[in-house]
Amino acid sequence: MKKNPAINDLLKVMAKLRSPKGCPWDREQNHHSLRRHAIEEVYELIDAIEARDDIEMAEELGDLLLQVVFHCQLARERGAFDFEQVTRHLVDKLIRRHPHVFGTTQVKDVDEVWANWEKIKRAEKVGTQRERASALDGIPKHLPALLYAEKLLKKARKAQLVPEPKTAPRKLTQAALAQDLFELAASAQARGWSAEELLSQEIKRREKQLRRREQGK
Repeated sequence: MKKNPAINDLLKVMAKLRSPKGCPWDREQNHHSLRRHAIEEVYELIDAIEARDDIEMAEELGDLLLQVVFHCQLARERGAFDFEQVTRHLVDKLIRRHPHVFGTTQVKDVDEVWANWEKIKRAEKVGTQRERASALDGIPKHLPALLYAEKLLKKARKAQLVPEPKTAPRKLTQAALAQDLFELAASAQARGWSAEELLSQEIKRREKQLRRREQGK
């Protein structure tokens, strides 16, 4: 192993960029101003993966890592946490949530792996401000509407708040469904509406119903 791994160089460079004699743009940034950059970098990484472009993938992974290091530097300056704490927390979490690898727990399949993961995850948050009182908790609020809907439905089915999807009365191919989704977006746009916003509004309405159902109301 190298005596001075590149990650140490990266941390030093980031600290220099934020120093009084560093880069004016970097010095102006904060957690809030950087939030959308991380989203953009994730999408660029996805593009590289879809293109099977290893060179581009390596570059985009670096850009994504920069976002992590940048936020860690900002937090270190505030006395909140640093890169070492973030990585240590991650290592501990991975070991803790994989008892079938690092412990004596036995699992039969991937379903049991996920079940254990969710059980451990819930236990970690008990008694904290992030404790999940509902089976529907834990979905990032800023996910695109369609992805949010998928995750909400998945959680609702696991909690038996909605029935398993019934077999469609007619054969529906993926291509046909994709076309239907596209036409729905086009139809909304033709009326001056945003399909994304409409779905977000419907999700909020459905989620309220599901939470009331969960509480027996």
